[in-house]
Amino acid sequence: MPILALVRHGESIWNAQNRFTGWIDVPLSEKGREEARRAGRAVKKAGLRFDVAYTSALRRAQHTLDLMLEEMGVDLPVIRDQALNERMYGDLQGLNKDDMRAKYGEHIVQLWRRSYDIPPPNGESLKDTASRTLPFYERAILGDIRQGLNVLVVAHGNSNRSIVMALDRLSPEQVLQLNLETGVPYVYELSESGEVVGKQILAMDE
Repeated sequence: MPILALVRHGESIWNAQNRFTGWIDVPLSEKGREEARRAGRAVKKAGLRFDVAYTSALRRAQHTLDLMLEEMGVDLPVIRDQALNERMYGDLQGLNKDDMRAKYGEHIVQLWRRSYDIPPPNGESLKDTASRTLPFYERAILGDIRQGLNVLVVAHGNSNRSIVMALDRLSPEQVLQLNLETGVPYVYELSESGEVVGKQILAMDE
């Protein structure tokens, strides 16, 4: 059965600085580069092989994918698409998360970060992100799955959350608790119709 692996990019320099990033095209930190390499080693150790890779239009995801493929020792066709970009955080982009908690309160900032349909000011909610990510997933990524191909997706916390929400059939209330760690592969075994048959989260070597 086909395999789908979802990986959130390694830590970016703004992740390390606790800043909202969104569509700002910041690079990986050194820790993020190592997380990417570890993800590649974990996939190789698990014996997983892929036919095609997808990533976003942002370099932190693209660089993570490049480092993973280097560790895996493979060269795959890569599709890059803005549909897989991180959610756009609007007025919060570039601002420190703790500063925003002090200004607006922990509860409001948590809703902006994790809720399904409450967007930050002038930004996207997870629902908005899913409205571009899921049609692309169903058309392109699931199109490859239906052909029996194994697919690697290296994208972002919220673009991947929208896909996991659909795969795991999470409610808007359940998705509030979903956080995908940087550089950790979530591996799904799917039927060729796209139904989940199995799931594992790969352990990371230190």
